[in-house]
Amino acid sequence: MVVSLTCVFSRCRFLHIAVAQGRRALAYVLAAKMAGFGSLDIKEHNGQTALQIAAVSNHHLILQDLLTHGAQINTMDLWGRSPLHVCAQKGHFLSLQVRIRPRGNSNKCIDLECLTPLHVAVLSHNAVVKETRQLENPCSFMTSELAQRKHKYLECIKMLMLMGASYGTKVSIELKSGQTCLHMACEEANVDLLQLFLNQPSSLSTFSGNTALHIVSSLQNIKHQAEAAKLLMKRGADPGTRNFENDFPSQLVPGGPIGEKARLCFSP
Repeated sequence: MVVSLTCVFSRCRFLHIAVAQGRRALAYVLAAKMAGFGSLDIKEHNGQTALQIAAVSNHHLILQDLLTHGAQINTMDLWGRSPLHVCAQKGHFLSLQVRIRPRGNSNKCIDLECLTPLHVAVLSHNAVVKETRQLENPCSFMTSELAQRKHKYLECIKMLMLMGASYGTKVSIELKSGQTCLHMACEEANVDLLQLFLNQPSSLSTFSGNTALHIVSSLQNIKHQAEAAKLLMKRGADPGTRNFENDFPSQLVPGGPIGEKARLCFSP
């Protein structure tokens, strides 16, 4: 049977619309047809496949159907994001929980900024932590909303790690100086993530030679700085380690009341 390209692309467009609208039954039928023609991964104008649209929309059941039909997980959109990156960025842990199982190196795929999905999830969690700290006298609704967002990103991080993602993977571009997810968490003194990552103590350093303790020590006006430093040392961080500039972590602590509290952590 000969099927015209026009017919195939029309079905593709209808599939994308059905997925975006959450019409699971219609999407299932169309996906089965498209899979039969080997065109399930055709992209629309934003470079997104049906699977990527399902990830963006958090239609996790449709996403599972598309995977069942053979949709590819490592495709990239115009922004260089895979479906895993999208879920990590938006906190769509339900879409991860339907078992977007790693195929090949899907957990290690990088976007245009050389970030893995786990890096993206950590940065998103950091952003919520920072937003929470900057609010003065937030209302109960805002407090609840921020707590829910933190929870979503934390669940994404846990799921990605269960799928095999490593918090020790470095970002190999100059902008991020070879940081790992652990170092990124340290930049915000993100205690929730530090507790998660430090279940397996690590002495990883960045390309500039700064350990996680160096990064926490150098933070400016972050009230959880002392708590983060204590946690790192409790889990094995060595305050006697020097970076490439021959500095101890204690030498990087800034002045001021918050810095003084952190400095006390290094007192014998």
